[in-house]
Amino acid sequence: MPLRIAFDLDGTIADMHTALRAQAEQLFSEDELAKVLHGPARDAGAPEEDADGKEGIAELHLTGKQQMLLWEKVKTIENFWGGLSEIEPGIVARIAQAATTRRWEVIFLTTRPSVAGETTQIQSQRWLQAHGFPFPSVFVVQRSRGKIADALQLDAVVDDRPENCLDVAVESKARAILIWYGDPRNVPAGAKRLGVRVATTISEALSLLEQLDDAQKESGVVRSIKRLFGKEAPA
Repeated sequence: MPLRIAFDLDGTIADMHTALRAQAEQLFSEDELAKVLHGPARDAGAPEEDADGKEGIAELHLTGKQQMLLWEKVKTIENFWGGLSEIEPGIVARIAQAATTRRWEVIFLTTRPSVAGETTQIQSQRWLQAHGFPFPSVFVVQRSRGKIADALQLDAVVDDRPENCLDVAVESKARAILIWYGDPRNVPAGAKRLGVRVATTISEALSLLEQLDDAQKESGVVRSIKRLFGKEAPA
């Protein structure tokens, strides 16, 4: 059976942080921007509408009011989601190539809010196609990534948010791969304890997926040989 894999978008393969920072530079004064880029973390009561997490609006250290102002602006931008860059240049095409070569079934998950223009799903699909992934499947979701992985019987989920990876590890049989751009010493302790694999780049995550694919195929061959010689009952 081919691997069934889900990739998160923002903060994992799409660079939302740079696009949001550019909008913040236009929206706020130089004094406010200094606080945005170097000030304390955002207000504890600030809204959680930061799309896909680490590379999202929270990374800009905005206050709750500033976040709302920024999102109000972003939501008026025609097809905002189609204008993002890749975090790793060429990585979408590399994912597509690996999926084609290894016959993987790939979907992309996102919690992006709606903006002006086409629907979030269509904007995301067009973005993936433009970067080299033909006919992409995109799900705009709000539920736990673990429940989604379980319902879709996924084999692996690649995400940059530790909480999403922990959900996957706890609520499904899928392997969780955490994309971690920070200090490796700061990876949440619970992640390794629950078997979450950590990668510092998507390229490294692809290598882990290829290892998983090879191991699964090897295991399948061994089971077939055992059945052939009567060593194992059919599943």
